[in-house]
Formats: sequence, C-alpha cells, structure tokens
Amino acid sequence: MKLLRMCIFGIFAAAGLAIAAQAAEISGAGATFPYPIYAKWAAAYAAKTGIRLNYQSIGSGGGIAQINARTVDFGASDMPLKPEVLEKSGLTQFPPVIGGEVLVVNLPGIKPGQMTLDGPTIANIYLGNITKWDDPAIAKLNPGLKLPSLAIAVVHRSDGSGTTFIFTDYLSKVSPVWKEKVGEGTSVQWPVGLGGKGNEGVSAIASRTLGGIGYVEYAYALQNKLTHTKLINSEGIALEPGLDVFQNAAANADWKSAPGFYLILTNQPGKNTWPITGATFILMHKKQDHPERARQVLDFFAWAYKNGADMAKSLQYVPMPANAVAVFEDSWKQIVGPEGKPVWNGHSS
Repeated sequence: MKLLRMCIFGIFAAAGLAIAAQAAEISGAGATFPYPIYAKWAAAYAAKTGIRLNYQSIGSGGGIAQINARTVDFGASDMPLKPEVLEKSGLTQFPPVIGGEVLVVNLPGIKPGQMTLDGPTIANIYLGNITKWDDPAIAKLNPGLKLPSLAIAVVHRSDGSGTTFIFTDYLSKVSPVWKEKVGEGTSVQWPVGLGGKGNEGVSAIASRTLGGIGYVEYAYALQNKLTHTKLINSEGIALEPGLDVFQNAAANADWKSAPGFYLILTNQPGKNTWPITGATFILMHKKQDHPERARQVLDFFAWAYKNGADMAKSLQYVPMPANAVAVFEDSWKQIVGPEGKPVWNGHSS
C-alpha cells in the first residue's frame, strides 16, 4: 500500500511539474515590427516571474495563420483585422504599442537624416519610375546635397507583413498611381526590387547593398546603425523620426470609438506628425481551450502596460496612455474559458 501511495504521489508530482513547466512559457508568433520591444519586455518579465515568452518573429501573415491554427497562445500583426474578420474567426485584438517606420538608404557620403524624401517620390522609387539617386525629383528635395549617380536598389518584404501594410497604406494615400497599380496589403505585387524576410531581412539587405533603400521599423534602423532619411509629412514639413513625432501621430488615436480597435495611423495631420506610423496588435481567441495560458498572456501584457513604458520609449516605441489601457483591459472580459468565465481577473503577476 505504501508503495502504491508513493507511486500515486509520484504520478501527481510529475503531472504537477508538467503543468508548471507548461505554465512557465507562453508562446506567440507574428509581426517583426514590435520584436525589439517584445524581447526587452520578455527578458524583464522572465527575471521577475520566471515565466518566459517564446515569440517567433515571422511576420504578420505568419502570426495570423498561426493563431487561426491555434498553434500559439497569441498572434501578432501590424495590420489590424477588420471587425467582421475578427468575428468570423472568433478573435479579439488589442494594441500594445505604436511605432514609426523609416526609410533607410545605403549611399556613400550620406549621413543619417541628411537626405529628405516625400511620399510621391518614395512611391515613384518603388514603382520603378525613379531609378537613379541623382534623379531630378530627389535632387529637388535635397538642394545642396551631393547625390551619387548610383542605381537605386529597392528592398521590400518578401513575407506577409504588417510593416508592408502600413507602408503601402501610406503610399496609397499619397500616390493615386500607387493606389491604382499596387494598393495596400500585407503582401503586394511589387513592381521592382529585392525581397527580404522580416524587418531583419530588409535591414540586412539594405545595409549591404550599395544604393539600397528599404522600409523598416525605427528600432531596427537604430539597432543596425542604418542611415535613415527625413520624411515630409502631410503638412509639408520635413521631420526627423523619433518618439515625439511618433507620439503626435498616436495622439489622433480614438481607441474607444474604433470597433475592434481597428485604427490606421498613417499620414495623420499635424505639423510635427510622422507620416508612416502604426500600432501593432495582439490577436487571441475569444474562447480558450487553455484558460491558464491565456491568463498568463494577458498577465504579461498587463504587466507591460504598467511597467514597460520606459523600455518602449528607449526603443522609440510609443507606450499606450492609461485611458487607452483601461479600454483594452476591459475588452479582455470577452476572452473566456470552456465554462464561459473570463480568463483574466484584472491582476497581473
């Protein structure tokens, strides 16, 4: 009997360890745009709680596919899903941070922030209509800047990408020709260029290709010491990228009135507003088969909202204001377990 009790205890102990091990890691996949801040938050959170985040930076298209297949606890996309798509898929979404995209170039003698570009010119470069760096259209935007007579090597994403969605949405707003011929989406039929996987891939190709130009989230430009350009915004003002101008675009976000938090923040008004700005989104199933893991995902993001603002700012992401966080956390009530009870109790770890 004693031996039997020991065996039973051993079985339950092993089961408990398996559950603890399972609970010690949450999984997510998707957007590369927010990967730098997710990695920073994850390291700090693991140090505090022992709970690790296993996040696959595979692009928004991959994140949407994996959450639909229920192979991860959450998906991540820089393209918000429309309310009707969320409803059909049984998903909900919320945004952890806002970031800005920049154009990066690899040109001899050109320093960060020294070159200025505008939306129509960028569209013509990506349409293949402007093929040399000393083109008159670029020269007009950069009087006095010595432009090399180099071929332009266009770099874009090769994977399904929310970064691409934000970029092409912006180009569709500033260029009627782009809107008609290419349009916006996580994947488009690129007229010209080389494809790189993820923000990481675009950064790598642009940095090693003479004459290269690519679009990346600003943290990648900083981390890889890439040469960014200034951009002319909707008010005709040439701006340097950075937290302040990203925040000005974020200030126009009315999350409470947006069904399903579907908001796109490109080409916003304001003299000091960065034109290529967007939120990134977390996708979760409303009905959870594993409520404990879902609760831990929400605990993680609740902790990040409360404690991660300075970390976000250090990487030039815009943290969400407290009034918006309250709206997002209230929406988590619709995420329920098998018995229909909300998985999150309103307290982070």
